[in-house]
Amino acid sequence: MMQPSLPLLLLLLAAAPGAAQPVVPDEDPPAAEILPDPVVPSPAPSQPEPGAGPEAALDLDALLTALARSDARTAEPLQRKIMSEWARDESDAMTLLLTRATRAMKAGALDRALAFLDDLVRLAPDFAEGWNRRATIHFMREDYGRAVADIQRVLALEPRHFGALSGLGIILDRLERKPEALRVFRRALAIHPHLAGAQAAVDRLTPVVEGQPL
Repeated sequence: MMQPSLPLLLLLLAAAPGAAQPVVPDEDPPAAEILPDPVVPSPAPSQPEPGAGPEAALDLDALLTALARSDARTAEPLQRKIMSEWARDESDAMTLLLTRATRAMKAGALDRALAFLDDLVRLAPDFAEGWNRRATIHFMREDYGRAVADIQRVLALEPRHFGALSGLGIILDRLERKPEALRVFRRALAIHPHLAGAQAAVDRLTPVVEGQPL
C-alpha cells in the first residue's frame, strides 16, 4: 500500500477506502472551475547543465512520452523518474520545508505538515509539487474544497501531472460528479496508461455515466 509520504496525489487511492465521506457543499462550483482547460502548452523540456553530475535534471518531456508508450513492466521505473523530477527543488530552504513536511506526514502530524507546506508554496509558488503535497494534506483532512483548489494550481503549472489528475478524479467521484470524474480519469490514463486504480475507476464509471438513458 502506498504511504502518505509519497509525492503524488495518487496516494489518495490508498487513503480513499477508509476515509469518512465529506459534507458536500450546498453549491458546487461549475465544472469549468474545477477542471482546467486540458489544452495547455507543455513546459519546455528540462535539460542538464553542461558538465552536471548524475543529479542533473532529466528530460521530462522524453520521460512522459516514453511513459505514454510504456508497457506494464517499463511503466514503474519511468513513473519513479518522473516523480523524482517533479519533486526536484531549487534551494536549500525548499528542500528543508519539503523534508520536514514529509516527516510530519509520516508521523501523522497533518497540522504540522500543512504549516510547512503553506510556507513552501509561499516561498516557491511555481513549484507544482508543493501544491500537490498540500492538496494531499487537505484530502487527508477531508477538506475537499481546498484540495481541489491546490490541484488546480498543480495542473496549471504541470498539466501532465497524472497523480494530481487521479486525485481530482477521486474527489469528483466522491462528490457524485461522475461524468467529470470519468473525464479526468481518462485524461490521466492518456498520460500514464498503467496508472494504478485509474483504469478500474474508468471501467466502473463508464457504464454508470454512458449507460444511462438520455
